[in-house]
Amino acid sequence: MSAARAAAVRGVVFDVDGTLLLSDRTLGEYELLPGAVEVLSALNERGVPFALFTNGSAYPPAEQAAKLRTAGLPVRDEQMLTPSVIAAHHMRERGIARTLVLGSAGVGAALRDAGIQTVHTGEPGATEVGAVYVGWHPACGMKDIEAAARAIWDGAKLYVASDVPFFATQQGRTIGYSFAITAAIRRLTRAPMILTGKPAVLALRFVAARLGVPVRELAVVGDDPLVEILMARRAGATALAVTTGTTSRKEWARQARTHRPHAILAGLREVLDWVAAPAGAVPAPRRRARAARTLPRPTRARRSKARARLARRAR
Repeated sequence: MSAARAAAVRGVVFDVDGTLLLSDRTLGEYELLPGAVEVLSALNERGVPFALFTNGSAYPPAEQAAKLRTAGLPVRDEQMLTPSVIAAHHMRERGIARTLVLGSAGVGAALRDAGIQTVHTGEPGATEVGAVYVGWHPACGMKDIEAAARAIWDGAKLYVASDVPFFATQQGRTIGYSFAITAAIRRLTRAPMILTGKPAVLALRFVAARLGVPVRELAVVGDDPLVEILMARRAGATALAVTTGTTSRKEWARQARTHRPHAILAGLREVLDWVAAPAGAVPAPRRRARAARTLPRPTRARRSKARARLARRAR
């Protein structure tokens, strides 16, 4: 662990699926992962700002937080963030007043709470909108794709909750619906997308502002090199990886530098070792498990072995 980097961490952003819990494919049941309750409880007790940031858009944040509390996670409503909250903020800043939502009932709730009118496929004026927002939509059909395309051809902006092909569940990797829906829409329209979920840097900046912590003083904890880790690396935050979701330890070690975490955690509890103690607090003893070594160490070891082999050949 880099002491300087660990001392700089003053807030934490957690992925949910594959990091704190595993849901089933219907998002109806949750299995908490080891250390999740302990770590969130400790951060709450220390007064360390943290957020749970999921790419899931099926439920409004307050409803999602309530479900997680029922499962046993100590999370308050305001500590739960979804791409829909960020989409609503972004749309309001740009004067978008009406949006076609491709998603289940809860996807557009944050937009409506922000004063943005939402419409769905088949409703009057469904294509007369300033934006199309694609979220969790298991029932999406060709009429939805066509309505979205027509709205975009007429000038609507394309907003997307998640562009991630898979997420971790109890049954293994499960496809992300918004990824597939967005691919179909963009194939038709060639429209650029505004991503409001991970790994968008604008999303992490929004979370940082909500927490009141600079991005560079955040640790992002997640299970996907192309999602949480890429976002953290792009924005300059500390990237911490877990092996309980989509990526194994061996797969982490093979990642390119931009997708590689600053450390692979042996367990979620090691997050606490990375968080700076609040001013005036007595820091807890650090556990230095060998499995949590940062990735540059094995890289240097491999280089040393290579140099030794070359030296032997030269004799």
